[in-house]
Amino acid sequence: MSYEKISTKVLSAIFATGVLSFCGVAGETAMNITFPILMKEFSVTTSTVQWVTTIYLLVVACVVPLSAYLKRSFKMKSIFLVANLLSVLGVLIDFIAPNFGFVVLGRLVQGMGVGFALPLMFNIILERVPSRKIGLMMGVGTLITAVAPAIGPTVGGLLTAHFGWRSIFLVQFPILLASLIAGLRSIEQKSEVKRESFDILSLFAIIFLFLGLILGLHGMADHAFLSFSVLGWLVLGILGLILLVWRSMKLENPIINLAILKNPRLTGHIAAFFTLQLGSLGMSFILPNYVQLVNHSNTTLAALMILPGAIIGAGFAPFSGIILDKMGARKPILIGASLIVLAQLLFTLFGLSLSNTLILVFYMIFMTGLGVAFGNIMTNGQKQLPLDQRADANAIFNTLQQFAGAVGTTLASLIVALSQTNHKIDFAQATAQGSQNGFRVLLVLAVFQLIVLVSVVKKND
Repeated sequence: MSYEKISTKVLSAIFATGVLSFCGVAGETAMNITFPILMKEFSVTTSTVQWVTTIYLLVVACVVPLSAYLKRSFKMKSIFLVANLLSVLGVLIDFIAPNFGFVVLGRLVQGMGVGFALPLMFNIILERVPSRKIGLMMGVGTLITAVAPAIGPTVGGLLTAHFGWRSIFLVQFPILLASLIAGLRSIEQKSEVKRESFDILSLFAIIFLFLGLILGLHGMADHAFLSFSVLGWLVLGILGLILLVWRSMKLENPIINLAILKNPRLTGHIAAFFTLQLGSLGMSFILPNYVQLVNHSNTTLAALMILPGAIIGAGFAPFSGIILDKMGARKPILIGASLIVLAQLLFTLFGLSLSNTLILVFYMIFMTGLGVAFGNIMTNGQKQLPLDQRADANAIFNTLQQFAGAVGTTLASLIVALSQTNHKIDFAQATAQGSQNGFRVLLVLAVFQLIVLVSVVKKND
């Protein structure tokens, strides 16, 4: 098995689920660059407009934990079909949206589709790809989750500048159709399907957990910490976490097996992965807005500033998987994490006077590190477990990845928005100050993930 080639059908199945996920993830950050336009068109504030991204990530974070249960209980092709149709419906709603509420609704529906599709892609890789090629294909898979957020602003900026923001959703229709055809023809069922009972309390716990934490963070922009809009929601999120852990320990077949987190090396990989994704989505929010609001550039130029870094990240993601397959995990992971720390340090030092050229160069360094480390952290983390537990690990990685994206976007927008309320300086200067504060927070997180990775990634991995 380990020396077999990857069959055409398996590649087609990975393509189908990958493209489906790509549309959602890239569309998520493509909308970031349209925020100034949406704020003007629909008369909403910075803290309100970021719900376009936050609601998508929140829904994905609530759906992904169900993936291990869905894999055991339903055929992969059925899961894929539902995911694709939900994505199409979400794109349609956004394309025809008459007001801001419908824009958010469309992102919610598409988020459900991506929540089904994203872990399905990785489950197909882990189940169908020969062991000696898993690093390579996991690298390809993480192109979607690591690089699509960076490509999104570029595509979104170019489309918005020439055809309007609704074209971001129009171009997804033929792509989703190609994904549907490829998936229905190539996705095969290899693992046994046995319908399990569904624990509704666990589902409510997941919803309370992510809804409470995200709304609590979101409320900090406009409310006092001790108010229900902040502390009340955060308490609900914590209660949801307690309930989810209790149900996971009590049930013989929990929706998601949290007992695997007793493995300290797996937990370390997950913590670093979470932190890395939080920083990535935070940067995807800060940089396009900096280019437009501080440097007074148009959306096209804002998009082009991100493009070189996105291309570099895309190139390194599968290449780093090959390095992992041949040389082990420690070198690519620690090199990538170190480059991310360097990039965040540079952004922090020059945060008040970032020219477009500096943004381009620093972001290239950041995306090089992300491309080298991101997929390998997920791959090596799952290698700490036996094969029968990897679907649960996959669910945890993908869930926390989406939650980290929601936290990163919310945190970045909150920090920038707080500075923008300073009316003693002009709006551009206030935005630059808020961006630098955001860079400082992301630098601390980058240093944290590097320290964690040094301790959990061993030479013999």
